[in-house]
Amino acid sequence: MKPIVLICFTVIILIAFVINASFIYRPSEAGNITGAWKLQSNTTDQVIILVDGYITHTGYNKNDRKFLFTEGGKFELQKEKLSVIYEFDTRQKDRIGKSVIYNILLNNHQLVADINGKKETWNRIDKGKENLAGLWHITARKQDEKVIPIHQAGPRKTIKILSASWFQWAAINPETKEFFGTGGGSYIFNNGKYIENIEFFSRDSSRVGASLSFGGKLENGNWHHSGLSSKGDPIYEVWSKVK
Repeated sequence: MKPIVLICFTVIILIAFVINASFIYRPSEAGNITGAWKLQSNTTDQVIILVDGYITHTGYNKNDRKFLFTEGGKFELQKEKLSVIYEFDTRQKDRIGKSVIYNILLNNHQLVADINGKKETWNRIDKGKENLAGLWHITARKQDEKVIPIHQAGPRKTIKILSASWFQWAAINPETKEFFGTGGGSYIFNNGKYIENIEFFSRDSSRVGASLSFGGKLENGNWHHSGLSSKGDPIYEVWSKVK
């Protein structure tokens, strides 16, 4: 084979290898955005959590202990388009049940998105793959030393979404578009201890800044959560992943 032909053939093979490798080794688009993201200004903190096909977006002022808004629902990602079907929205109830599409772009450890109606750059908090990361709902509670299954009837539900270091719970009714409350912040899960540091709470701003410690363990895929509630009442709950 002549040298020129051999060189051209080699270049073609290398180009084909690079193209194929980009498809083979490129992580999934949903995996890229999974986790928690934060946007900060002088007066407002905003946090987005994207885990298990579910998104929450919340704004608050931690210094003034002021809850501003929250919204969330199921999401799908196609290339640079994020499609969200909202299950709750404290600012625009008419969006509940509808699909809203946002433009997004990943740039290293930052997310450029127009979720607030304009292009803004969010910083990554975590990748949402460790600890208790997932979308959970309560399925059992201990009463009189017996763990009693909870069968949620109707559309009202309480969900809890966690990234690797951030959590948020929300009590909602997507069918009636009712919102009953939310709270969230950072958390630590280590050696059987689960600790929440509350940064926002819609019902009672006095709880902002509190740190709550619980016992926690994963057993057969379920999260067993025990200790004292923020009101001082003993609790033992079992949470399961939302399928």
